[in-house]
Amino acid sequence: MSTTASPGQPHSGQSLNGQTLNGQTFDNQSLDGQTLPAPTRVGPGLSDKGSAAVAHVVALARDDNSTLAEGIAVEGRGDEHFLPVTRYALVDRLTAPNTWPPGVAQEARRFFRYLDYWRQQRHAVALMHLGESYEAFSPDSDLFVTRRYTAAERKKMLADVVSGVSQLVSAANYTLVPRAKIAETILSKDSHYGLDLKVDFEAFEELVVAYRGESVTRAKRRKISRFFRREEFEVPIYRRMILMFKLKTPEQQVEDVIRTTNVSRSAAEKLVRNSRDHIPDQIAAGNVYIKIFKNIPKSDVEMVFPNTEVKFRMQDKLWLGVTGGGALGAGVFGAAGKLALAFSNPITAAGAVGGIGMVLFRQVMNVMNQKQRYMQVLAQNLYFHSMADNRGAITKLADRAAEEDFKEEVLLYSVLAKERVNRAELAEVDDAIQAYIERTFGLQVNFEIADALERLLADGVVSEDDAGNLTALPPREAADHIDRLWDRILDQLPADHHTIGSELERPSNGPSNGKTSGI
Repeated sequence: MSTTASPGQPHSGQSLNGQTLNGQTFDNQSLDGQTLPAPTRVGPGLSDKGSAAVAHVVALARDDNSTLAEGIAVEGRGDEHFLPVTRYALVDRLTAPNTWPPGVAQEARRFFRYLDYWRQQRHAVALMHLGESYEAFSPDSDLFVTRRYTAAERKKMLADVVSGVSQLVSAANYTLVPRAKIAETILSKDSHYGLDLKVDFEAFEELVVAYRGESVTRAKRRKISRFFRREEFEVPIYRRMILMFKLKTPEQQVEDVIRTTNVSRSAAEKLVRNSRDHIPDQIAAGNVYIKIFKNIPKSDVEMVFPNTEVKFRMQDKLWLGVTGGGALGAGVFGAAGKLALAFSNPITAAGAVGGIGMVLFRQVMNVMNQKQRYMQVLAQNLYFHSMADNRGAITKLADRAAEEDFKEEVLLYSVLAKERVNRAELAEVDDAIQAYIERTFGLQVNFEIADALERLLADGVVSEDDAGNLTALPPREAADHIDRLWDRILDQLPADHHTIGSELERPSNGPSNGKTSGI
């Protein structure tokens, strides 16, 4: 194969003249007779093969002293697998009438619709099995506890939950951060919100962190040097971030501290006690928490963790020290003369000591109020960044994973259905798809061709012979094939795997909740 077709390239005999792709020249693709505009780019010196393309993404805004600005262009990245385009926009372009032989475009659209539902169903099956294991660790469950699990069984179920969520995260094209590299990869000493945050990662038994959409947006702030007028500045952000964690029990943490630091048990218990003071009481060590956030500033990633410690910045320490020391010095100086009269007038001396005490109390309250303001800023901003929690987060992940799988599959199918490809030529196909995405949407992505191919092979939409030649079913036959798979779906459901645990016996005196025991 000398030239690989683009996903949106017409079949043999049709032409799109103008732009160049793998040696062939095309114009802006026509969609139902209308010419698409060239991809919009922002910034100087950007070309098809040069700097990263810039996608126009509207950032969410909130009117605060430091807010995300509206209508800001966000830089696209060519090292991410995530394709920030809806499935509907992609299908519309891939099924344009001029990209298929006469009458085939509608057949391709019908097949894509079947494939979309099929992929969602496959992820729904996986979601049901994952939810079954997660129920034992869910902090939001409102169901009766009917099964008892041993420590070994809970350990296996926990491993299933971590593995299942990690697979969904990967399928949804998030970037998983290795636990050993979390601190050095995503944490920063700078703070967009003006906070100094600290996280104790040793408090977690399980910890999964992933992000998607690493980009830059703009925010507004007030500065003293500009007489408190608002100014815009760049803020590097993660457009989506996932956090899954399970805390260690206090006993586990104490044993880990003793093993790693060689301190006495009493010293280890004190360290653990101080560390866990920053964990809210409602977070239990027996539960697994899953959270999805949006538009998290890279400089404030620490705020998504449950045990974040808000510390005073150096400038705050200096300010409190200067103001507190000055006030305390003035109070002591003013009371010195009164203390000299202590032997002649005890009432005056008592008043002087009381005055010093009031000064000290006021400075302590200033420190506490400043820390309270920090916590308020943290809580307010985290509220606007939160998207989904726990079981809702898993469901959202499964939906996004199905959508990303579908988009990858229709892009690859649109090439394989139009020309014969050998497995050795997949790198060329990958380049053609990436060039099509950049030309059509102005985005650079790192397309995952291997995963998409394996799914199409597994479903029988694409076949491979001994020589490595890949052949895709024509759109009508592919749609009929998916239809037949649906007809057999109930006969091919996975076996009921939930044999872990033992059912709790109902008390002999009947149900305590007032419900009848019969069916």
